[in-house]
Amino acid sequence: MGLTRVPGLLFGGDYNPEQWPETVWDEDVRLMAEAGVNIVTVAVFSWSRLEPAPGVHDFGWLDRILDLLHAHGIAADLATATATPPPWLVRAHPDVQPVDAAGTRLEFGSRQGYCPSSPVFRDGSVRLARAMAERYRNHPALAMWHIGNEYGDHTVECFCEESARHFRRWLEDRYGTLDGLNSAWGTSCWGQHYTAWTQISPPRKAPGPVNPAQVLDWRRFSSDALLACFEAERAVLKDVTPDVPVTTNFMSLLHHLDYWKWADAEDFVSDDAYPDPADPAAHVKAALSYDLMRSLKRQPWLLLESAPGAVSWREVNVPKEQGVMRLHSLQALAHGSDGVMFFQWRQARYGPEKFHSAMLPHGGTDTRQWRETLALGADVRRLAEVAGTTTRAEVALVMDWDSWWGLEAPESLPSNRLRLHALLMSWYAPLHARGIDVDLAPPGRDLSSYKVVIVPNLYLCTAEQAANLASFTGRLVVGPFSGVVDAADQVHDGGAPGPLRPLLGVRSEEPWPIPDGRTQELVAHDGTRLVARTWSEWLEVDDAQVLARYRGGPLDGRPAVTRRGAATYLSCVPDDLTPVLDEVLGDAGITAPVLPEGVEACRRGDFLFLLNHGAAEATVPLPAAGTDLLTGRRLHGSVALAPRDAVVLKYRVS
Repeated sequence: MGLTRVPGLLFGGDYNPEQWPETVWDEDVRLMAEAGVNIVTVAVFSWSRLEPAPGVHDFGWLDRILDLLHAHGIAADLATATATPPPWLVRAHPDVQPVDAAGTRLEFGSRQGYCPSSPVFRDGSVRLARAMAERYRNHPALAMWHIGNEYGDHTVECFCEESARHFRRWLEDRYGTLDGLNSAWGTSCWGQHYTAWTQISPPRKAPGPVNPAQVLDWRRFSSDALLACFEAERAVLKDVTPDVPVTTNFMSLLHHLDYWKWADAEDFVSDDAYPDPADPAAHVKAALSYDLMRSLKRQPWLLLESAPGAVSWREVNVPKEQGVMRLHSLQALAHGSDGVMFFQWRQARYGPEKFHSAMLPHGGTDTRQWRETLALGADVRRLAEVAGTTTRAEVALVMDWDSWWGLEAPESLPSNRLRLHALLMSWYAPLHARGIDVDLAPPGRDLSSYKVVIVPNLYLCTAEQAANLASFTGRLVVGPFSGVVDAADQVHDGGAPGPLRPLLGVRSEEPWPIPDGRTQELVAHDGTRLVARTWSEWLEVDDAQVLARYRGGPLDGRPAVTRRGAATYLSCVPDDLTPVLDEVLGDAGITAPVLPEGVEACRRGDFLFLLNHGAAEATVPLPAAGTDLLTGRRLHGSVALAPRDAVVLKYRVS
């Protein structure tokens, strides 16, 4: 059994029966059963239907649909319906709506129209969650609770007076005194010294750059404020239905929310992922996000939303070609998901998402999309025994939301070209090309199970985090502009890499960002030439071996890449990290040849997933003989993979 009481892997999607006459419901559940659907998400945006007036509930329609689903063997991912407040609540309490940084209160008419700090919104959402839990606590269709929806999508922050009061309380809890806050924020700069808590406001639109320490704390607060909404509903659900798992759908590698912290509040992680069919590198970006989801709680997770075909929000919404829906779904399973779910079940006839694809499209059952839905349902059933299995990665990428927020502050940095997602991808892509399983980890996590730990960037680095990295006994790689500031966004004494200096044996005397359109060459000790395009540093060596030096330009002859013991430091971001990666992996005893172009390899327990995202047939060597669960074939030696085809090999892992 996987994440819920539903056996095997989960298969289904978002179902919006309130958008359809009840005469359609019987056909829906009949077709769900035909497709192998075993769970659907219901009631996500149904607050106004379930509570049409304050304290007045209409559960009849939801009762009927849950009964109908259960009668056909289909479970419910039951949402608390609080993703959007109802019109009556907003009109009675206009201050529920969020305010932007310029002071404009946003209007009702979309979704997620709420201020996370609003007591009116929180009280109303908690009351509805309790009413839902008490009504459906014993309903046999209930398999899991789904709180809110895609937190941080439309509403990330609110700058209203209620949010300001909440921010001040949050700051008092963090710093205790105004002296503590003034010290942490460095308010002696630009005359910002505060003498009363009431003088502090959110970082609203100002004449010039806003204090970056204030902005960093605002990012922390905004993530925490939304998390408090989730936790308030979770508390009542656990009070009434303690044995029913609770989740909310993440949004892949999202800048706005600290998912390490959020995952601790969930029973299991779920994610919404929409790789762009028009992007040839989309599957690599998706793989990175999926590995994050698996790593958040170090256990299987759930792909709660994906697109069967085209989405509805890109400027050009390209459909998925034949076989891509299947391939993308199998990729999520390969990276640890215990199910494949979609938005949406039946394609809507109206609203902003009427052209978003669905498992059952506008054209009905005589369509390519429906035939692919049926085929994928059969594949998911064949892979049932994969549920609950885990991945053992030997390589970890370290990432931290505080550091991410500091690195990408809107102003005041040497360059805005260092972006964390790009830095992560620069290391992840060559590892992915070798079929090496990768975890992501926060800088304070125990890293002892890994052979290689790579820190693409740790702009904000505390003494505790540095000590944890120093205690790691495998091969460590640290990327540029790391160890620059402390938790208050203040530069470490002596400059970068701050508390990492004893570990790395270098100091970065001066950041030297590379102007757009220019490059900086570097040459390794073996003559290998590399090129950097965004960043370089004036590096001084304390106690380290120089592996590569800059060539040409203002840094000509200066150290670029160094090594001290088992720790390597890169003061730049070369286009090609292969030479560094090959040396590090070889040192750690990790051997993995580059796979054929477009081929992906992932391991879960005794299962090896091989996926061909490329345009040509590829021959892939197999580590051992085994059985392909998708076809029943016995395979050994190697396997030929057609474009968009896959093999899930069951074999005994040594």
